[in-house]
Amino acid sequence: MQNFHSISWDRVYQSINERGYAVLSSLLTMTSCAELVQAYGEDAHYRSTINMQRYRFGKGEYKYFRYPLPPIIQQLRESLYTPLAPLANEWMKRLDINTTFPSRHGDHIQECHSKGQTRPTPLILRYEKGGYNTLHQDLYGEVYFPFQVVFVLSEPGKDFEGGEFVFVEQLPRAQSRAEVVELHQGDAMIFTTNFRPAVGVRGYYRARMKHGISPLRTGSRYAMGIIFHDAE
Repeated sequence: MQNFHSISWDRVYQSINERGYAVLSSLLTMTSCAELVQAYGEDAHYRSTINMQRYRFGKGEYKYFRYPLPPIIQQLRESLYTPLAPLANEWMKRLDINTTFPSRHGDHIQECHSKGQTRPTPLILRYEKGGYNTLHQDLYGEVYFPFQVVFVLSEPGKDFEGGEFVFVEQLPRAQSRAEVVELHQGDAMIFTTNFRPAVGVRGYYRARMKHGISPLRTGSRYAMGIIFHDAE
């Protein structure tokens, strides 16, 4: 992991508040990206493999890591959670939701496990030509953290074409708003797991957001997702 201590968290908070996401450029080195891609075929790292077509999630494949997580993933999960927890609590206050997130990620995981959510959720995804991911949310149970992070491990224009990240925000009494984001190898994007607080005429309301991946036109695309809560 690189450039972590140079992150302007005020800028990150502003972007997440206004748009539901924020991009962190070059957070992973090319070497780390290559090592994660290389390890995709090593089944000992994973607890399960999901074929997207089988479940009508899209076209592609992803694998959930097992505990203990690889050190770099454990480090990312803990390091990114810490500065996001205060914003998560601010969002709960704005929306009058009676939930408080602890400052330490380990305590959040203990809360998940107390509710029967004991399976790790970090995952790695692979798309080939024609692959895509339908719009969805990653909730997994009663306890969920309002943010998650995706890392792109391949380089657009070199390893693949297409495969952009797609957001759709549901607007009240209006058509949904879509936004497309292109990420480069090593980039991370923090985004909302479920909704963001948006300002309406009567104060804050829950603007629900879903995310997906547009179809790949060529090549292969790998990505890694860091979800902070565990699954049932």
